[in-house]
Amino acid sequence: MSHSIKTLLNRQPVEASAPCRIDSGGTWDIKALSLPLAQITPTTVNIALNLRTTVGLYPYKNNWIKISSEGFDRQEAFHRDRLPFTSSFGLFFAAISYFGFHGLEVRIGSHSPVKSALGGSSTALVALIKALSKASVLAGGRPLSNKVILHLGYHLEDSVSSGNCGIQDQAAAVFGGVNQWKWHYGNRTMPFERIRLLDRNGQKELSRHLLVAYSGKSHVSARTNQNWIRDFLSGKTRAGWCRANEIVHDLAIAIQKQNWRRAAAFLKEEMVLRKKLTPEALIPITEKLVKQAERTGCGARFAGAGAGGSLWAMGDTEDIRELKKRWEKTVSTIRGAKILDCAVDPAGVR
Repeated sequence: MSHSIKTLLNRQPVEASAPCRIDSGGTWDIKALSLPLAQITPTTVNIALNLRTTVGLYPYKNNWIKISSEGFDRQEAFHRDRLPFTSSFGLFFAAISYFGFHGLEVRIGSHSPVKSALGGSSTALVALIKALSKASVLAGGRPLSNKVILHLGYHLEDSVSSGNCGIQDQAAAVFGGVNQWKWHYGNRTMPFERIRLLDRNGQKELSRHLLVAYSGKSHVSARTNQNWIRDFLSGKTRAGWCRANEIVHDLAIAIQKQNWRRAAAFLKEEMVLRKKLTPEALIPITEKLVKQAERTGCGARFAGAGAGGSLWAMGDTEDIRELKKRWEKTVSTIRGAKILDCAVDPAGVR
């Protein structure tokens, strides 16, 4: 049953936030890849960043829902009976529809660039679900657990995008920290296993060994992912994907042992494979930045599906300092490109 929360929000607006992420072994969280090859234990490593996305709920006219977001010129407002799940904010309208609320305005703000391949839309969705859960509690309902938020966020996004959606972006946003994820979609009760690679002290140390940059070019991941999935399913690239999965398992161990030089080497090795498997994931500027990282002794990788967006590097602190100088000089010539001032975020959605 649909009901207005305008009066409730007049008394107390609601806010929630979640971190974005960088990753290695992304795409293996998509069922089309991981489910048929469960025997090799498909895995992804991701690192939550303190470039958080915040979602606020405010009162709006009854029977209507309005959504706006920083970085988007337009805002959208629709009657609760005519919510479009295919518009720019369709995913968020779908989440609000699930809760049955109306009489609210949603304002989304983010410290990460728009469409920067850091999992922004999934992060915003997780923050929105958390905010809607808080509103539900104020209305007399029960709060959603983190596991339920992850389950709901993934299935909402997968359904609205007509399938082939991964879960790692939502997982990083929900739980934060530095994690290895093992995907077990064939297990009805436990579709994934989370391995915490570093405690808070380890996460602080990792932050000293990371560098993240935005290329200045936004990306759209759906088209890129579709090409990768098609080639994988045909068998054309499957052997390479399996080797990449082995490398990410090794990367997880190196991070857990805080062997940053070895971790950088595995990141570099995965990047070599990714260039063969997914050449369209690199554009001239990101390819140049990756080469600069490798010449400095670091490993570097595009975030998410690449094709613009962001990339990140890992290495010894001295190498990272030298790389930062080189990257700053390179991105200074490109409109919108920049080094992102960030660190590991130990907290998930809140």
